[in-house]
Amino acid sequence: MTSVLAATQASRALWYMTRGTGVAALVMLTASVVLGILTSVRWKAPRWPRFVIEGLHRSVSLCVVVFLALHIAIAVLDGFAPIGWLDAVIPFRSPYRPVWLGLGAVSFDLLIALIVTSLLRVRLGYRTWRIVHWTAYACWPVALVHGLGVGSDARQVWMLALDAAAIMVVVLAVWTRIADAPATALTTRAIAGLVSVALPVAISAWVVAGPLHEGWAKAAGTPTTLLHPTRTTSVSTIAPGGQQ
Repeated sequence: MTSVLAATQASRALWYMTRGTGVAALVMLTASVVLGILTSVRWKAPRWPRFVIEGLHRSVSLCVVVFLALHIAIAVLDGFAPIGWLDAVIPFRSPYRPVWLGLGAVSFDLLIALIVTSLLRVRLGYRTWRIVHWTAYACWPVALVHGLGVGSDARQVWMLALDAAAIMVVVLAVWTRIADAPATALTTRAIAGLVSVALPVAISAWVVAGPLHEGWAKAAGTPTTLLHPTRTTSVSTIAPGGQQ
């Protein structure tokens, strides 16, 4: 009995750690995106000179990588869902919610591409680095959708509020970037403005029709054996992979 209880407590701890590191990674990724945009417009304040913003952006970006690595490692080691090491880098191959877990792998790959190209910036040249850098910002909305599609907290009010806040600050940062763009870049500004409005609307509509809808766990691709898990945490908490 003691060994079973210890195993249950360890399993529960791993689950909470998976959730915690995932949320922390999203918060830090959001901060990294916002700081990156502010850096691109050379934003500064009396108490926040530009070099401080740039240094903070690099530090936060490194923290994102650390927490993502922890999130992936703990999710694999937990063993509750059939997630393997390759699932972290090869999208859409996992039997567990393949599309939504695969988006997490896509986001991770984009982040790795960003880091590698930043390290090789001198060899690649500024233009190539800049193209990859801006493309890599796509990892943020992909990671957001991944969390909503896979996360067991996706239906919790506090998590929805956190996601909404993340969307809001990124949109505000994008609008700041649009306002700073040259008047000659009218087409680019129009496209960026349209995307910054259309994407949050599309994500919100999908959340209502998907993760917030009854039966999402099954529709998302959760294996039948995990739809009614034996693991329990508390009365108010949904078990990972459980019916939502």
